[in-house]
Amino acid sequence: SSISQTYSIKMASNKQPEVKHMGYWYFGGVASAMAAACTHPLDLLKVHLQTQQKADIGLVRMGVVVLKRDGIMGLYNGLSASIMRQLTYSMTRFAIYETYKSRKGQAKMSFAESAGVALIGGFVGGVVGNPADMVNVRMQNDVKLPLDQRRNYRHVFDGLYQVCRNEGAVKVMNGVSMTSTRAALVTFGQLAFYDLFKGALMSTGLFGDDPLTHFTASFGAGGTATLVTQPFDVMKTRLMNAKPGAYTGLSACAADIYASGFLFFGFFKGIVPAFVRLAPHTVLTFVFLEQLKANFGYTVTVAKAA
Repeated sequence: SSISQTYSIKMASNKQPEVKHMGYWYFGGVASAMAAACTHPLDLLKVHLQTQQKADIGLVRMGVVVLKRDGIMGLYNGLSASIMRQLTYSMTRFAIYETYKSRKGQAKMSFAESAGVALIGGFVGGVVGNPADMVNVRMQNDVKLPLDQRRNYRHVFDGLYQVCRNEGAVKVMNGVSMTSTRAALVTFGQLAFYDLFKGALMSTGLFGDDPLTHFTASFGAGGTATLVTQPFDVMKTRLMNAKPGAYTGLSACAADIYASGFLFFGFFKGIVPAFVRLAPHTVLTFVFLEQLKANFGYTVTVAKAA
């Protein structure tokens, strides 16, 4: 009698439902925009480092140069474009990934499935966000140009208008192949690996679904995304900021970068500031996203297997 009673209690305990916090499709874009507002100065310095012809200025020195030349607000050049980029690019990629994941219901995605959805979502997001991304790069790099060569976009909408009026509407998609490829890879590194790391941590029994887990998993995802995407990020920045006719194509851009050195002077130029920027952005994005889900999302009840 006591044995059967103990068994029934264990079965009941095992079948206790699990409550999951779910987010609406736009939460990822909102969380990414919030993170971008915090990390924009690092993103600006990364662009400056990638577009210099000689790797003779480091992250700290570049920050000092910008502060002396343009003041504290110089670190926020292009902020409106950066926010718009997240509200287009990140909102699209998170919407695709999270919607697919939520429609799986109680079924858990394999890593291969998660990677595939992340790559597709990132590629589509890169296409959607390319116009704001191009204006963002230009606005951030504008202060490095001579006064008579500056574009002087007042904000992202002015930048888009000026590009369409002076260079043609097609120009806003300049570098889209590189942008979408890079976006697919960074989404793979961030979303797929965040879920992988978070699941691995929680499976140990030492971590719960809490901010510590969110921070640890997102930090690992940020590092993974940086390594995977840096070569494409350098090429994207060069293509977007190049003058008309500077490169005949992607191969010409790659050859120009390779000529300056393969690793830290070429395709991996600016990898340290890229990590310093992408890791905090990834951490903040997922911390904000998890908090949005917990406080403003909805919950679903998932029955645990016996």
